[in-house]
Formats: sequence, C-alpha cells, structure tokens
Amino acid sequence: MRRRVGLAIGAPGVAHVQAIPGTRASYAVPRSPPPPHLAAWLEQEGIHLYTHQVEVLEEVRRGRDVVISTPTASGKTLAFTLPVLERLETETDATALYLYPTKALANDQLRTLRGIEQASGIPIYPAVYDGDTPSQARPGIRNRSRIVLSNPYELHHVLPWHGKWHRFISGLCVIVIDEAHRYRGIFGAHVALLIRRLRRVCRHHGSDPLFILSTATLANPREFAEVLTGRRTTPIEQSGAPQGPRRFVLFNPRAGGGAMLSDTKRIFLDCMDAGLQTLCFAPSRKTAELLATWAREELDDPGLVATYRAGYLPEERRAIERGLKEGRLKGVVTTNALELGIDIGGLDAVVIAGYPGSISATWQQAGRAGRGGEPALTVLVANEGPLDQYYMAHPQEFFGRPHEHAGLDPSNPAVLAGHLLCAAAELPLTDPDRDLFGDGYLPLLEPLSEHLLLRKTPRGYIYSGRGRAVDAVDLSGIDDDRFTVNAGGRLLETMDRGQAYREAHPGAILLHQGETYRVTSMDLEARSCTAEPVQADYQTQPVRTTTITPGTVDDQRVFGDLVVCTGEVMVVQEFPGYRIHRYGETVAVHPLDLPPLSFETIGCWWTIDPGLVTALSDGGMDPAGALHGAEHALIGVLPVHLLCDRNDVGGFSSLRFPLQGQNGDGLPVICIYDSLTGGTGLARMTAGLLPEVVATALELVRSCPCESGCPSCIYSPRCGNGNQPLDKRGTALVLESLLRSATTG
Repeated sequence: MRRRVGLAIGAPGVAHVQAIPGTRASYAVPRSPPPPHLAAWLEQEGIHLYTHQVEVLEEVRRGRDVVISTPTASGKTLAFTLPVLERLETETDATALYLYPTKALANDQLRTLRGIEQASGIPIYPAVYDGDTPSQARPGIRNRSRIVLSNPYELHHVLPWHGKWHRFISGLCVIVIDEAHRYRGIFGAHVALLIRRLRRVCRHHGSDPLFILSTATLANPREFAEVLTGRRTTPIEQSGAPQGPRRFVLFNPRAGGGAMLSDTKRIFLDCMDAGLQTLCFAPSRKTAELLATWAREELDDPGLVATYRAGYLPEERRAIERGLKEGRLKGVVTTNALELGIDIGGLDAVVIAGYPGSISATWQQAGRAGRGGEPALTVLVANEGPLDQYYMAHPQEFFGRPHEHAGLDPSNPAVLAGHLLCAAAELPLTDPDRDLFGDGYLPLLEPLSEHLLLRKTPRGYIYSGRGRAVDAVDLSGIDDDRFTVNAGGRLLETMDRGQAYREAHPGAILLHQGETYRVTSMDLEARSCTAEPVQADYQTQPVRTTTITPGTVDDQRVFGDLVVCTGEVMVVQEFPGYRIHRYGETVAVHPLDLPPLSFETIGCWWTIDPGLVTALSDGGMDPAGALHGAEHALIGVLPVHLLCDRNDVGGFSSLRFPLQGQNGDGLPVICIYDSLTGGTGLARMTAGLLPEVVATALELVRSCPCESGCPSCIYSPRCGNGNQPLDKRGTALVLESLLRSATTG
C-alpha cells in the first residue's frame, strides 16, 4: 500500500505544488490502411494509433518532411517508425537511416526493431553501425540491412566511403533524426552541415530521402528543424497520447534551511519508502555516485538502489535498465543519461536535483514517470543558482511559459570551412552545392585553395590537403588548439586553450574524478600542463579582463526606443593573475604570465542612456556596478528563453565605449556575445528576444531577498573580475530603464 509523500503546501521548503490533471487518449485511423504485414502486426499487438501518429504517417505519405515535438512518453518512436515500415514493406529496395545522439539509444531501438521484424514478418534486417561494430560484421550490414542505426560521429567517418554504401544510399527513402534538440549550438552547426553532406551524397547516388525529426517540446520546432536539415518541414505538436495525473512540487532548500543534496537524498528515500519506484536525476557523475552512496547507507537492502551514468559498460547499463523494468530496483540515481528515450518502463516518481537548465529538459526528465496514464510525482529541488531561485519565486513562469527556443548557426565560417573540405573529399564541389551550403560557400573556396587545401579541376574543387579531411573536423567543437593535463606520466584530461587558461594555469587547483591536483607548469608551445596530487583546502579562480571591438553591424532590431545591433565582434581576454579562495573568501592573489586570448565571434549590443548614468551617480549608486550587474542578470536568465548554458555566451559592459561612427568619449554599452569563434547563433536569437529577457532579469533581481547581490541574482561563478563591482539597486534601475525603452511607443 503506497502512502503519500509529505510534500504539501506549508511543509518546510515546499515553494509550490502544481496539480496537473490527466488527459484521455485521442485516436485516429489512417485514410488508407497500412500494407498487410504492418496492419496485421498492429492488430496482433492491439495497437490503436494516436492522432499525432496518424498525422505523421499521412504527412510522410504526402512526401513532406516532419518534426514531431510532442511530450515525453507520447509514442514518438512508433510515430516515426510506422511510415518507415510502410515504405519498406511496399518498396523492396527501400532503406532507412536512424540517427541517434548516443550509442545507448541506438542499441535500445535496435531491440525494438528486431522485435517488430520478428512479429510482423517485414524483412528489415536492422543493425547498429557505429564505432563498436566489429569489422567482420560491417560488409554484411552494408549489403543487407534495410534499417541502419548510427550516430553523427560514425556518419561523419562513413561518408568518405559512400561508394561502399551504394546499395543502401541509392534506396534511402527516410532519414530519422531522434532527440534532434540535442543538436544545437556549435555541435548543432556541425550536425547541420553533416546532414547537408549526406544529402549531397544521396543526390549523387540517386536518392532524395524524407526527414522525420523527433524532438523535445520546443518553442520553435519548425524553424529549428529547417535550419538543421536545410529543408521545409511540417511541425506536429499536438499529442493524442494519454497522460496520467501528475503532482509537480517545487522544493526550495533555501527557504527550509536545508541544502540541495541532503534534501534531494531525503526526498528520494521518502519516495521509495512510500512504495514509489523513483528515478533521481543528478547534475554530474560525481553527484550521482554520492547521492546513491548516501541512499544505500540508510537502506536495509542497499541493492535496491543503483547508479546509472555514462562511462559504465554496456552490460552494466542493460542490467540496470532491466532491473527498473522488472521492478527489482526501487530507485536509480542517474545523470541526464536516462533523460533520453531509453525504455525503462513506467516509474512512479522523479526527483530532480537542481534545475536542469531548461524547461524542455525538466519536462523530459519528469516524463520518465507516469508512463501509460498512471499517476506520477515530480519534485524539483532547487540549488542556489539564479534560474532555480527565479522559478521557485515565480512558479507561474515555469508552468505557464512556452518552452525555450533552440538555435544553431551552420553559416559559422570556422565550422563551414571544415565541412567543405570533407565534402570535397567525398565528391568534387560544384556550383549546385551553393544551394546546400549557403552564402558562405563561394567566399571560402578561394582562401581554402590558397592554403592548398582545395584544388580546382574540370570536375570541380577537390580536397588536396594532407591526411583525411574528416580527421581534422571535430563535431563536438571547432577548436583544435587542445591542451593535455598530465600527472605522474598519466593523462588526466584534454581541454581547449580557453578552458586550460581558466582551469589548468600554473597554480590552479584541478579536480578530477574526486581527486585534487595542483598544476605545476604550463607549456604553451607543447600545449601541455603538468599537475601533481595535493591535499588542498582552497580553490583557485583566474582573474580575467575582457574587452571587445564591435565590427560591421549586419542587423538591427528596434524595440520602441531601444536599438539592438548585431554583428561581428573581436573579443580579447587577458589573465593577469588568479585568486585563492578559502571558505568562500579571497585570501590571496597571484600573478600569471599568459598571452591574451582573442577570437572573432558574433555579438549583440546596445547603448544605455547617459542620463541614467548621471542619475545613478547622483543617487549614490555605482554606475559601473549597475551595468555589470545587469549584464550578469541578463546572461543568468538567458536559458529561460533559449536552449543554452550560461557558459555558451559571454558578456561585456562599459561606461564609456567608443562605437563606430560616434564621436566623443563613448557611450555606456552592454554586449552579449557567443563564446565560440565564429558564433553559435545565440547572440542573434538574444537580440530578437531582448525585451522578454530584460523583463525576466528584472523579475529575478526584484524578487531576490538579498540586499546587495548574491549567487541567486547578479553574482556569476564565471566572472573574471570576482563579481566586482556590482550594485544591485543600480542593476534594477538599469533593467527598468531598458524595459521602458523597449516598450515605448
């Protein structure tokens, strides 16, 4: 007999309880019946199709690309598999490609497809083709399989060998991209260009496949899908699947005098004690292991709880998944590895340790409980961060706000150049390729040729560089300036130059898998850092100063009296020293001798009324601290509106900044820029959403009970100036002025 978990309004720490009623299923029937084997399988399994599943089938029948953006557990897998199976049954040479962001998801889907094949009799010969596929199995998959499941990393390395895949590619009728929302930012830009390379190879082999994308609920599914694939897409957002009633609790340890991890552990144990099979999401691998260890220590049978995360062997993960489905495990602590659609059955409760960074991710995690229309409980336990505390103070914003916008920018020249080299190695680049690669295609051909990476021939531009082109393009980023960190002859990790400057400079304290190291040296030419194990009761943080130089403005957004410029910016970061923190206090500052970092990216910026600066000074406030605080608050709430992390963007503010075409000492300015070379699309999207972002930042600052600023409002853990200067009262006035300007007229 289950008892109710004691999380009700009025209980210590409970900020809000939202009762979400269940919904009934809505069914539909296709206009014409599926082919015989598929129809027989549906009848045999007793499957009645939901409205959105039929809608996907009908759109694909019409020859249209589709993006499915319905909630977790709404049957998206069947929605995209149904039209694939129909094409494969009616067209004997047809094939399909399923792309997943992780190997675990591909293997999970493989088991499902094999079961369908056996039960339906439709010959699809599904197979996973990735880095773990044995070499002796690969020719058979290329020559026989009709559904191949893979990931972008493997596809990136397969495309140069497309000649071996002629049978499969020439019959390719559908490409499924599952969990497509994972392809955003710089990774998304790479995947978007990879998809264009795939389309190009398909065209060469005589196929023109449709795309079916499956994604978490987004504010802009059509726009996102069309940028990702480069094709017009039909969004399907209304789900016909049933949903059980849900109680969603926002729990704030700060209000109850507790701490996030200890309260998460207690709620996790309370749920299991009440008879609820519970999944607990943790923000990191280390935290997941820690929470599971604490929970086991308080259980009579420690075997009832397991940890699930990346890094485990496949057989370990499969055993945990079976344990959940079969009910032998009562609780699992996981990273976001179980956020995606791996089949673990229906759970009773989800506990989330810290806001996952987006409303979409939160609902993805919450959706792991209550599958099949059963009641479910979700508890979001807040940390001290600004987003967590914002939603604790404004629950209506969480439950009433549309999901975030997802963005990517495949026009980034630093990304596009690499994929043009890969494309030229696959097939000669010709004039029609401009339609695939956009306006940045032609301007890059000449400089790539000058560097002897491309050579013009009568057939088009071909790759002429040394080594394999795909080896020079890392889908995870664009920075090949990698540093190694070694201790005692053992490689601890690799990181890009920017991260090395921040985390592995001489004297830095580095945490790795629970162990503490101090960096003793940094060789800039060899790109290597040396560290040694230490017992340290302090942390380090670099001192960083940032200056920007705006370039050509290529877009302007006008909101009332507020003009937001977007264009290229040059960012220069200097690291003159680092601070030593002990128990939250700075106890020393040591110098560093590092050359500046500089990169070109995309930013958006706007000026502040100089009269406001005078008013701030006259009112006894610090104008520089007010602008600095506004910059922090805006970046802190940006993930409310965009699918991003605060590390994905940077900020700059100045009281006197010289802008092009303006005379005098300059004007007060705030700038937000993409933190990666060439841009990721976030700054451009920020420009279009700035009034909404300003309103959210103002609410955050106003609602925080602190007097002079704290980590829940205007402090930033990434601030290179040690969060100095900051002026909370002035910050609120700057944001109020911006909001008035944006709504004037």
